[in-house]
Amino acid sequence: MEVGLSDTRFLSKIATSDGHGENSPYFDGWKAYDANPYHHQNNPSGVIQMGLAENQLSFDLIQEWIANHPEASICTPQGVFDLKEIALFQDYHGLPEFRYSIANFMSRVRGTRVKFDPSRIVMSGGATGAHETLAFCLANHGEAFLVPTPYYPGFDRDLKWRTGVELIPIDCESSNNFMVTLEALEYSYNKAKESNIKVKGLLITNPSNPLGTFFDKETLKTLVTFINDKNIHLVCDEIYSGTVTNENKFVSIAEILEEFPTICDHNLIHIVYSLSKDMGFPGFRVGIIYSYNDTVVNIARKMSSFGLVSTQTQHMIASMLSDNEFVDNFIRESRIRLAHRHDMFTNELAQVGIGCLESNAGLFFWMDLRRFLKEPTFESEMIFWRTIISEIKLNVSPGSSFHCKEPGWFRVCFANMDDVTVMVALERIKSFVHQTRMLDEIKTLGKIKTKKQCWQNNLQLKLSSRRLEDIMSPHSPLKSPMLQAQY
Repeated sequence: MEVGLSDTRFLSKIATSDGHGENSPYFDGWKAYDANPYHHQNNPSGVIQMGLAENQLSFDLIQEWIANHPEASICTPQGVFDLKEIALFQDYHGLPEFRYSIANFMSRVRGTRVKFDPSRIVMSGGATGAHETLAFCLANHGEAFLVPTPYYPGFDRDLKWRTGVELIPIDCESSNNFMVTLEALEYSYNKAKESNIKVKGLLITNPSNPLGTFFDKETLKTLVTFINDKNIHLVCDEIYSGTVTNENKFVSIAEILEEFPTICDHNLIHIVYSLSKDMGFPGFRVGIIYSYNDTVVNIARKMSSFGLVSTQTQHMIASMLSDNEFVDNFIRESRIRLAHRHDMFTNELAQVGIGCLESNAGLFFWMDLRRFLKEPTFESEMIFWRTIISEIKLNVSPGSSFHCKEPGWFRVCFANMDDVTVMVALERIKSFVHQTRMLDEIKTLGKIKTKKQCWQNNLQLKLSSRRLEDIMSPHSPLKSPMLQAQY
């Protein structure tokens, strides 16, 4: 019997499952943008992409450095002499100069308050590959990680799809700015135990995606103490650490371990990093695992052979990130530009009554549109989100796709577009708000008018009735039962 190529019965369960998560609203928004992308000349009425956390605000600095250092690339006359050495086989440890430069960059992003050991740097194909590799290293099929909500939708793919690992949400609330509390940690941990699910770790993003906030030192100490008491792992995703606009306030988990060396078993701590957000290099697929556990480092390095960073990329990155003057200037200037764009965007929204969670990190902000929902439900959130996509023509991501427990929150990315597109997006939002207010006023006036008309009609009826009563004497013929029956 001839089998059709589309018959999934003869393919693997993993490959044909929905584990990748492409059916979520998070990815549906991207599809809407791909089908009708905005362009200020070619398609001015198209969908503006505000669902992509990409940092394009300082790319001119990178282009300038590359133009001034042609020897960093093996594809130029100045760098071609290194072609053979770079193009031949390299093991999965990575180029020594690459690991050194990454460790140096991670330190400088954190204000040189902590140093990183190059021998603990394990490369991977982006943060996606790093998270999956760690999941394979730390947990078995059916075991779980606790994750504070709201959290990045891609985690459902990165950690779960091929590993069989589960994610258990730790519900956080807007009443305390979505901070993680010890009570919420304990509750989720105990609920997992009651369901006979073995918890192997806690996963946090610091700074947070989608909130744009980060943990203070005391909260980090609480988290570290918690995982140490439970003897579970702590995976810290710090891929947005270079986007913090106030660098002195950000605290890395590495700083906690250095300042409080006996607070926990260091073997339980692992950091995920990449150059996708801080440098704006998502296409280079540079992901990093930094573990304090020697066994995890060795195992992850073996597993990294399935997702290595090309040596050509390693070579160029090593040259660029070893230039401390460039690195320090880039980090400083990038923070200034991100802060300006963030403040400009949120201030403009505030003028039309749209609030956002206070934040100073990330490439996005957490927008509060709860008052625009007809009802405080996720169904109403999805109806409104479809309006945003189809009528306002903006791809912003609904909070439900981030597992937020409160409907009406949306993540808005602001660093992946030029200034012209920003102004168009803001004008569309303002226009929508003004139209909504006008409709509300018209409805309100209509209700008042309707109520006034009803009141006048009722009053007229009452007055007519009173006049009738007044003119009717006890002996009036209108009081006759015969006459009343005729009316």
